[in-house]
Amino acid sequence: MTATDTPTDLGEFLRTRRARLQPEDVGLVSYGTRRRVPGLRREELAQLAGVSITYYTRLEQGQSRGASDEVLDALARALRLSADEHAHLRNLARPGRARPRPAERFERARPAVRQLIGAMTDVPAVVVGRRNEVLAWNPLGHALLAGQLDVQAPDRPEDRPNLSRLLFLDPHTRELYPCWEAEARAQVAFLRLTAGRHQDDRQLAELIGELSMKSPQFAALWSRHPVNDCLFGRKEFHHPVVGRLELDFEALPLLEVSGHRMLLYSAAPGSPAEAALRLLGSVLAGGPREAGADRGSAVASG
Repeated sequence: MTATDTPTDLGEFLRTRRARLQPEDVGLVSYGTRRRVPGLRREELAQLAGVSITYYTRLEQGQSRGASDEVLDALARALRLSADEHAHLRNLARPGRARPRPAERFERARPAVRQLIGAMTDVPAVVVGRRNEVLAWNPLGHALLAGQLDVQAPDRPEDRPNLSRLLFLDPHTRELYPCWEAEARAQVAFLRLTAGRHQDDRQLAELIGELSMKSPQFAALWSRHPVNDCLFGRKEFHHPVVGRLELDFEALPLLEVSGHRMLLYSAAPGSPAEAALRLLGSVLAGGPREAGADRGSAVASG
């Protein structure tokens, strides 16, 4: 089994992208006749891309591998794909040759990376693998995203946290995000992109299968084939200790081959979010008695 799971993924992706475009969107004349399919027909897309309908149909049905750069670029232009979607199209159209899988190993963050995030005492920092599994976090990163979990959990293979699994299956994490639907879409779009890049990743396929079985929301989003690599932006949290806060985030690639990334969260200077992060840090430093007092203050001010 592969991370994308079936040979029809290329066809599914192309069909979802055809469906979101109307003839008038791409300069084609629509005569008002009833259309049996949403969006562009196969023959219309083939015309726009300058390929034969026979070739395009075979490509969409997974019967033609190794499409040229020119064909894929033409399809991307016709479908108005984003840069991430264009890269995903290439990954699906030209999967890597099957090769023996190395023995599964327990991935770890490099010692220097652990040292780096440990030195970031005022910035929540989390290191994740390409499947969104947590490889390491500093105390503030742990407290922000998953304070309900054991801080040592990333070092244990049997219960290492996974941010995607937490988002869809853990009620505490769901309550952490006031805009949960937007966060869910972003997570699925990232997993789709990763699945296209690593089609022979068994652990990734198992994660996707688990989420599809246990979360109807995940299954519905996955079927839409979203693709996006969200590397920066702003996230809103409703934290159980310090209340609501809005943070900027950056996802910094660490190792291109492994797909490790460092997630960093920061608050604008002088903002309520900056005060909330300082409060969360003081809770961590103060111990149970002080934490209880600070929690009351946070609730009162939130």
